[in-house]
Amino acid sequence: MTSPSASRTSGPGGAAGPAGTPAGTSAPVGVRELDLDITGMTCASCSARIEKKLNRLDGVSASVNLPLNSAHVEVTGDVSDEQITDTVSRAGYSATVRAPFTGGAGPEVVDYGTERLRPRLIGSAILGVPVIAISMVMGWHFPGWQWVVLVLSLPVITWGAWPFHQAAFKAARGGSTTMDTLVSVGITVAGLYSLFTLGLAVSRGHVLHLPHDYHIWFEAAVAITVFLLIGRLTEERAKGAATRALRELLSLGARSATVLRGEGAARTAVEVPVEDLVIGDVFRVRPGEKIATDGVVVAGHSAIDESMLSGESVPVEVAEGDPVTGATVNTSGSLEVRATRVGAETTLAAMADLVTRAQTGKPPVQRLADRVSAVFVPAVIVIAVLTLLGWGLLGGTWTTGLHAALTVLIIACPCALGLATPTALAVSSGRGSQLGILVSGPEVMESTRKVDTIVLDKTGTVTEGRMEVVGHDLAPEQLARVGAAESRSEHPIAQAIARAAESASAGDAGPARLDVTDFENIPGGGIRAVVDGRTLLIGRPGLLREAGIPGVADESEGAAATLVAAAIDGEYVGRIEVADTVKPSAAAAIGELRELGLEPVLLTGDHAGAAHAVAREVGITRVHADVRPADKVAVVERLQDEGRVVAMVGDGVNDAAALARADLGLAMGSGTDAAIAASDITLVASDPQQIPQAVRLSRRTLRIIKGNLFWAFAYNTAAIPIAAAGLLDPMIAGAAMAFSSVFVVLNSLRLLRFR
Repeated sequence: MTSPSASRTSGPGGAAGPAGTPAGTSAPVGVRELDLDITGMTCASCSARIEKKLNRLDGVSASVNLPLNSAHVEVTGDVSDEQITDTVSRAGYSATVRAPFTGGAGPEVVDYGTERLRPRLIGSAILGVPVIAISMVMGWHFPGWQWVVLVLSLPVITWGAWPFHQAAFKAARGGSTTMDTLVSVGITVAGLYSLFTLGLAVSRGHVLHLPHDYHIWFEAAVAITVFLLIGRLTEERAKGAATRALRELLSLGARSATVLRGEGAARTAVEVPVEDLVIGDVFRVRPGEKIATDGVVVAGHSAIDESMLSGESVPVEVAEGDPVTGATVNTSGSLEVRATRVGAETTLAAMADLVTRAQTGKPPVQRLADRVSAVFVPAVIVIAVLTLLGWGLLGGTWTTGLHAALTVLIIACPCALGLATPTALAVSSGRGSQLGILVSGPEVMESTRKVDTIVLDKTGTVTEGRMEVVGHDLAPEQLARVGAAESRSEHPIAQAIARAAESASAGDAGPARLDVTDFENIPGGGIRAVVDGRTLLIGRPGLLREAGIPGVADESEGAAATLVAAAIDGEYVGRIEVADTVKPSAAAAIGELRELGLEPVLLTGDHAGAAHAVAREVGITRVHADVRPADKVAVVERLQDEGRVVAMVGDGVNDAAALARADLGLAMGSGTDAAIAASDITLVASDPQQIPQAVRLSRRTLRIIKGNLFWAFAYNTAAIPIAAAGLLDPMIAGAAMAFSSVFVVLNSLRLLRFR
């Protein structure tokens, strides 16, 4: 019986970790999700068969991934975990429910088992090389050579080819066929026909010498076995490389944590497994250690290496009150952290969940391949039988017909078809996670090909989302007084002025050392305070004019910055310009988006002056300013009504609806839970240059998938008629079929070099 914790029941949206990565799934309400580890799958027909069986269950939607040997299942009915695993078992395979990610080494990505294939390959090669050499070289046909070939071949076509026979038997027992059915039938028929020929020869007195018109095909059966074992072993190793990024991601977490128990002098440090942490536990993180789970710093100061999360190599300074993320590395000082998320709710678990989900799903381009794969094997068997009958009845030679039919069975195995999409998705998702690009599903990659317009929310996407002083005309002493007064306010503009004043003081008698009394917030305008006995009025220029202070500068509607006017003891002393600064990489990112054929559009609720100033700085010509949160969806819809395919990039709650309405939604990882839950792609580092990176990676993945599918379809389409015409040898067919699968996997691995 699987525990309830082994599956997930999703609510309306996902939570987010400290870095903004969704910490849950975004499945509909009432949908229970679980992941299965499946053993015994060897080809696309296996995964298609399991998927078909599972999807026949009421309220079950399943997607099976061949490279990961896994399945993602969504359940809306009363189907139990046992019913699901039993269904897989009845199909001829075995399945176990994967426990949710809780940290540590992470769930094992099940491998087909190169340990089982390697000894079979070595043994088959040692025995098979003499068989092929003796059979192919006529000068080596010594008296009784056929018996030597028989003795050497039998272990190869039985023990060596056993994985293929076993898989074919399991499929047959379940009433279906797989790619291994073609291989097993081909090897078995070649072996049995050869044994029949030898028996016939002996019955006619040919014991030591085999007449030239008696054909035995032991060498074909042996060569097919050796070549396919080489192909399968290479394929499994390549698939391991394709999923390595996911395994590395899953293994990033800490294994244990030093939890602090008790209070004061009685406090003790206890080392516990990370799985035993609970929310509220306070744990110590020494320099060089991984942070055990998501939390908040309660004591200490240090620099955190967040490269695993954001891709940025520069450590981030943290102090009391700052959030930290599990699996990041404490580089310097000692920290005490209170756990805020544990187990499957952590940022790392969410990243792993997103990556796995992207690898398990299927883009629209794969649907045709699935339909073809489901009927391909029976069709090939029919073609092989027709080839045999055609040669035997019309060509007058059953031997040639059997030779051609065997070749059809071997050459037609479309393993490449089954590997074309999932292997590329596995590599792409892993590489994306390394770059801080988390794709919610493979359907997203299809969308990036069609997008021609990208709408960027200004604050937090193009700009830093934090107000900074960009200019002022105050004397140092005046700025220090203004900064001291503003430090009492929580308003973002006030905090920006306080930071600028503190920085300008450079250790002198700065704002922190000035005495502030009688502080008062003026709703909608500014503040009033007494600083070292002098009365200050600070706020929008209109506030000072209303107070009767002469000489206050006008606030221009087209200004790029927000103007803050200051008066001391009733006398206007100057103004401060505050603005949200543009991210350093924004202009380069906009240029790259244009190169990709996307027209950038700036969208903001800020006033037109600030919006156009930012747009000019980064190279955007189309701007929508003064847009209320509720109207952002309308802007996206208007663009879509113009016939455009729209991508939307944002980070706030007010962007969530527009992200969901757009054809493609990208959320900055530093954004809100709502924005991330509504998006298709999460950019962990919140760097604008990740936007064109995500588009490029998705488009390149789609090109690789299409190239793989073309190769698989073209190969089988061209090869089957040639084989049916008797123009191919079964041995060559086996080598070509094995190479096709390896080619597809190696082609997908090119994505590992994506920069």
